[in-house]
Amino acid sequence: MSNNSSITEFLLLPFADMRELQLLHFVLFLGIYLAALLGNGLILTAVACDHRLHTPMYFFLLNLALLDLGCISTTVPKAMTNSLWDTRTISYAGCVAQEFLFVFLMSSDCSLLTIMAYDRYVAICKPLHYGTLLDRRACAQMAAAAWGSGFLNAVLYTANTFSLPLCGENAVDQFFCEIPKILKLSCSHSYHRDLGLLTFSSLLFLGCFVFIVLSYVQIFRTVQRMPSEQGRHKAFSTCVPHLVVISLLISTGVFAYLKPPSIFSPALDLVVAVLYSVVPPALNPLIYSMRMQTLKDAIVKVLLWTFFRNHKCPISLQR
Repeated sequence: MSNNSSITEFLLLPFADMRELQLLHFVLFLGIYLAALLGNGLILTAVACDHRLHTPMYFFLLNLALLDLGCISTTVPKAMTNSLWDTRTISYAGCVAQEFLFVFLMSSDCSLLTIMAYDRYVAICKPLHYGTLLDRRACAQMAAAAWGSGFLNAVLYTANTFSLPLCGENAVDQFFCEIPKILKLSCSHSYHRDLGLLTFSSLLFLGCFVFIVLSYVQIFRTVQRMPSEQGRHKAFSTCVPHLVVISLLISTGVFAYLKPPSIFSPALDLVVAVLYSVVPPALNPLIYSMRMQTLKDAIVKVLLWTFFRNHKCPISLQR
């Protein structure tokens, strides 16, 4: 870190040079951010208050909502501030904190999505063993493992990235402090070491994706054998959106981190970064709340409680 003491701030990539476009980006990001806050906040409140939702699936969904709130709050507010005030700067400490939190939350998010795929696999393919394999203790341990692995991953990559000497440049070609863009500023041979760690981590994410796909292959095979058409529809409506979100998150994330250097396009990098860092946290509440009737009912109760100010938990409305 001492090798980088001459750099006190970084310059982030602006969304546009024209003032009108900067304000437009601010408004768009503000809308997305407020939607993410509202959607994930409603899920958190509904799951916490409605005892019908105190099941493993909704417990993991609550953890996912927490991670999504943290993830989008790590990058979007700073980008909004820069667009509103026509600035590009982020302090050195702020960049370190932003990278650490982003890697921590994204890594935990990926692990949790893998656990959620396992939860659906057990619920549909091994329903008689569901209570045994996913009791409260097992769920707590799996959630703790997801958060813990994300924390260790963040410590490893943040320490390695910011221990590399920088070559005097401080312009980051992204709207937040993304690891590949920071590594491009390094003038050390240790760059290849950190790039190797980045590749290894990306391969782990791909491994999670393969596990998720295999789980859903088994799920879809089991669903096809269900005699009830309503049961098949319910299983598909729960699993397909989950698989779509995972595919978007992991595919764009891995592309951003393992993209060949020959493919250089600031516009493409910006779009990919938005797709894996901003879109999933905003879409997850909509996808899950629209596909789960029990959750939709609980969210409606939360909204009614908010409007009527009953000063009681929304669950009281069902009694």
